[in-house]
Amino acid sequence: MHFVVRFEPKAGKAEQFREELRRVVQPSRAETGCLGIQVFESLEEPALFAIHSVWVDEAAFERHAALAHTVEFLKAAEDLLSRPVAGLRAREILTPGDI
Repeated sequence: MHFVVRFEPKAGKAEQFREELRRVVQPSRAETGCLGIQVFESLEEPALFAIHSVWVDEAAFERHAALAHTVEFLKAAEDLLSRPVAGLRAREILTPGDI
């Protein structure tokens, strides 16, 4: 299962949000069920970030969402972001060999 989420920090909050992202990534990568997590920053829109994570299944993602480091990240994000966190849960439909 893939999870993709876009983040738009409030004006002047990008650096503080970047630090929150750095803080949450390593413990998330170490979780059982996490196959990978990548964090991105837009080249075209300076204060725009995204996370793409891959999980063995939705249950693993649900466990991730309940862990302290994730809960703390989301709590900090409430004060730093211009809109609530809303991600996309998805499954891959084309593999590199299909293209």
